[in-house]
Amino acid sequence: MKRKRAEIKKFVLKPQNKYLGTEQLNTLIDSRYNEPFRVYRKSCTHVATEYLSGLLQCEKGHKNMERMVEEVMDSDYKRYIHFLSVSKWSYEDVNLITMQGADQSLREQKKRSGRPTGFTIDETSHLKKGNKSVGVARQYAGVVGKVDNCQVSVHACLSNEKFCTLIGTELFLPTGWTDDKTRCKDAGVPEANQGYQTKPELALKLVMIAINAGVEFDFIGGDGLYGHNAELTRALDKLEQFYVLDVHKDELVFLSEPMFAVPGRKSNKGRTPTMLQPDIEAIQLQDYIKTLSTKDFTREQIRKTTKGWKYAMVHTVKVWHWDGKEEQAQKRTLVITRSEKTKYSLSNGEKEKFTNNEWAYFQVSRYWVERCFDDSKNELGMSGYQVTGWLAWQHHMALVMMAGFYILSLKLGQQDQMPLLSVRDARLLVIAINFATQKEVDLCMEHIQVRHRQRQTDIDRHYK
Repeated sequence: MKRKRAEIKKFVLKPQNKYLGTEQLNTLIDSRYNEPFRVYRKSCTHVATEYLSGLLQCEKGHKNMERMVEEVMDSDYKRYIHFLSVSKWSYEDVNLITMQGADQSLREQKKRSGRPTGFTIDETSHLKKGNKSVGVARQYAGVVGKVDNCQVSVHACLSNEKFCTLIGTELFLPTGWTDDKTRCKDAGVPEANQGYQTKPELALKLVMIAINAGVEFDFIGGDGLYGHNAELTRALDKLEQFYVLDVHKDELVFLSEPMFAVPGRKSNKGRTPTMLQPDIEAIQLQDYIKTLSTKDFTREQIRKTTKGWKYAMVHTVKVWHWDGKEEQAQKRTLVITRSEKTKYSLSNGEKEKFTNNEWAYFQVSRYWVERCFDDSKNELGMSGYQVTGWLAWQHHMALVMMAGFYILSLKLGQQDQMPLLSVRDARLLVIAINFATQKEVDLCMEHIQVRHRQRQTDIDRHYK
């Protein structure tokens, strides 16, 4: 049964609650967000709070505005529509505050863990029907592993060990949208965003936003779409950003530094050569690995899991990479890891600067952005929106990332008392504390503790 708003507020402010700090109980939105949610003289912070509480309360498949209205006290469907699609509150400022808040939190975590903080870029898809949703098209959808009708967005994730959250997003617009200015205008796409931008270009934009915001990270990670893109990697070189980006198995590298020259004509027939050619042959990575033996790899612990340490065989070597245009090949460090799969990465860092264990840590940190996608979609309603316009999409994603940062803060604050707290556990606990009686909070906490004891027993069994 739903309680009156006054009763909920009275419970939330109870000082005797013994599970979470009062600063996390008082409100879902702290004072840092007050200004971005102000439109002229009116604040819409209360609507943002309702929407966030809806994202947290509703279960997967029901995190849309119609279901939120059923769960959130005194909420209104039309008010949500206006808040997302019409209201001019600044999603850029909200994202900036979320990004800087996550940055500060993970700086403290870095001091505690002693491990590097990663900035990982990756894309995800949101299945949609029809052709009105901004950016929707038949394109590859990773969630189903095939071409389907969907929207695709590029995201940035900040992570330190097991603590991670999304801190930025850019919506990808296929050529079917960018070539149709009327369609973009009808969807509310700003003129500055109507030009076609590849996913690596959007990723570089996210990197620039983070750098300009003062976010601290030790390396940049990403999958083969980004590692294969020479424009992105050369841009990161110019920015003096250290990266470890995956590449495909057919990527070509040189095992020694090549020299380039335009070859002379071999006969009087045909065109005169004008393109630079290397003096040695490049080799595909999938062929290079065949030349290695077990002695060329080291066995490294790369990440703790509930089933024990995850190990990988790691090989690193200095190589040279050429984009086919430059007058000089770029020196790179090739990182190969073998576990369930074989993965290849290229980095602009010096091979000798890090151990094989550290190189493997950089490479496998891509896991955490995938973890963020799963948690955001399953627990925070990332793909559950019912809006079609540009502004509404941006507003929804800003609120989802706010919710993710809120959960991250909760997990960081409780890591000593509840080290196994998952995103789902944290979400259920937030629901109980903010919208239930003390008895129900105690029951929720008891259930979480039982699950954690079972998990810990299973973990201990694998680590003996």
